[in-house]
Amino acid sequence: MNFDLAGNIGFQDRAPRAMRPRVAKSVGRNAVYNLIGSALPLALSLATVPVYLKLVGPDRYSVLAIAWLFLGYFGLFDLGLGRATAYRIAAQKDAPPEDRAITFWTATLINPMIGVITGGILWIVSHWYFTGVFKVDAALRPEILASVPLLALSVPIATLTGTLTGTLQGREQFLKINMISVTSTALFQLLPLSIAYFHGPYLPLLLGSATFARLLAVAWLWWECHREVGRGFAPRISRERFNDLIGYGGWVAISSLIGPLLVVSDRFVIGGVLGALAVTHYTVPFQLVQRIQIVPSAITSALMPRMSGSDAAARERLGDMAGRILEALLTPGLLVAILLFEPAMKLWVGSGLGGEMAPAGRVMIVAFWVFALSSVKITLLYSSGRPRAVTTAYAIEIPLYFAVLFAAMHGYGLMGCAFALLFRCGMDLVVQGWLFEKRLPGLRTFTNFALLMVGTSVAALMLTTPRLGAVLAGVLVIASAILAARSLPAEARTMALDIVRRRRAA
Repeated sequence: MNFDLAGNIGFQDRAPRAMRPRVAKSVGRNAVYNLIGSALPLALSLATVPVYLKLVGPDRYSVLAIAWLFLGYFGLFDLGLGRATAYRIAAQKDAPPEDRAITFWTATLINPMIGVITGGILWIVSHWYFTGVFKVDAALRPEILASVPLLALSVPIATLTGTLTGTLQGREQFLKINMISVTSTALFQLLPLSIAYFHGPYLPLLLGSATFARLLAVAWLWWECHREVGRGFAPRISRERFNDLIGYGGWVAISSLIGPLLVVSDRFVIGGVLGALAVTHYTVPFQLVQRIQIVPSAITSALMPRMSGSDAAARERLGDMAGRILEALLTPGLLVAILLFEPAMKLWVGSGLGGEMAPAGRVMIVAFWVFALSSVKITLLYSSGRPRAVTTAYAIEIPLYFAVLFAAMHGYGLMGCAFALLFRCGMDLVVQGWLFEKRLPGLRTFTNFALLMVGTSVAALMLTTPRLGAVLAGVLVIASAILAARSLPAEARTMALDIVRRRRAA
């Protein structure tokens, strides 16, 4: 897959055939960096969640979960500068270094001002939510309110992180990005645990140590960006470049605010309606299943810088290929995950909690499989310079999703929330796909979806009739593996065979 920002893209007819393996290897290497950079924190997260539950307790863990949601969401209030910076610097690949430096300094100098304003908004919103909406033991509330200023302080750090990361993404420095991300996430997970172990689970100390970990990451990111783009050029803000960034980033900002709201709103609503304990019961499997996104994120983020200058036909071919590869990679493995999810949860967090969390978690697996496919459509829209279409799709989805979420939650509890998530992800795939391709998902996608849904039903059946369930499970796994192999693009099969041959020769 060859992209250059002069307009050449891999697997185009005009791209020299001899160059394709080399550039495909480059994109594949970046995707592997992203995958490893996401998988290592995932492994650490899986190891630390039970420790968190033991050291801080379910109530404090639910507060931490909501705090991370607040921080993650408000960290997106950067007027889209992170994604706009990545897009613009990628487009300036062949421009003079000064042009890239102007983009970098403009975005970097403006970003902290936006972060401070956003932090003030978060202070007000989080104080209101934890004081009057969130249901928690009254004895814990003073700790929560004492932690709110730390949340506000974390927002400028989070927004600046997005812009600095976007700068390195635009330069395709994915190895550096993931080295910093892995180190930062490890500190983010382990420093609060150390505080809880040695000094007790006092929330302000836990949040303070996590904020310090993110601050170290910002310092490292800034140093790498300065070396890559900014060194040798005086810091200054260009009004022209600012207008250019905001022109692209404005719609990105709106979609970046609405999109995550669709993802995180269920836990805010659960905390207000069902209480803190229900947040933990929903958040633990959600955080585990959400890690499915590391595969599509690794692929789409590696492709995004190369896609920005390609033509529409090439983007569509590449998007179709990425979707087929994702289906082939994810479907068999996720079907096995559905079938083994309950025993794995019982082993991970205990038989009591694991049994209660498993049913909703199986539905979440299907939902995030659908969400993985929709992320390809979103990346295509962004890379084609159409962030407005993404925002339009979210605007269509919001009222429908919240109506389904409230109705399902009151009728079916946490299982209702899980099915509302599945509805939202399915709606996202259909709407985003229609905006880009003017067509609905194909028969292959529908067949894979049906396999996963049947797998969910079989997993439930295995609890009462293990022998029949095991037979049906075997049939499903074999069928999904055959379908995955048939759906792989010819280029991907050729690359896989070449890797196998080289390993055998070695």
